Amino acid sequence: MASRLNPYLSFDGTARQAMEFYRDVFGGELALHTFGEVGGGHGDDNDKIMHGMLETDAGYTIMGADNPPGMPFQPGNTITVSLSGDDGDRLRGYWERLADGGSIAVPLEKQMWGDEFGMCTDRFGTPWMVNIG
Repeated sequence: MASRLNPYLSFDGTARQAMEFYRDVFGGELALHTFGEVGGGHGDDNDKIMHGMLETDAGYTIMGADNPPGMPFQPGNTITVSLSGDDGDRLRGYWERLADGGSIAVPLEKQMWGDEFGMCTDRFGTPWMVNIG
């Protein structure tokens, strides 16, 4: 896989239920990882979903997660565009152009799960995530 583009949905503690619902609607394989599994949760946050990915039988990919601790949930702003793959040079180039003139929430750098990851909002207000595996 060179790279993929898909929606990334944000939830306020209901990511598990929502992603299971989408699996029931679209079919496919669902992978869910909690904040507790990766060391990012505390107390009640341990069971919240840090990352979920549904790969449907029709070839769609839907990703989603509960907002991380300390990040406010804003209804209406619950979708981010996600770029992911293993073509690091291409994805870093996309990152640089998307972040230029925008704002960076999480710098593109190695994360606790081993991939490079960053979050930014482009100059037009569209939020993006880039993950390099």
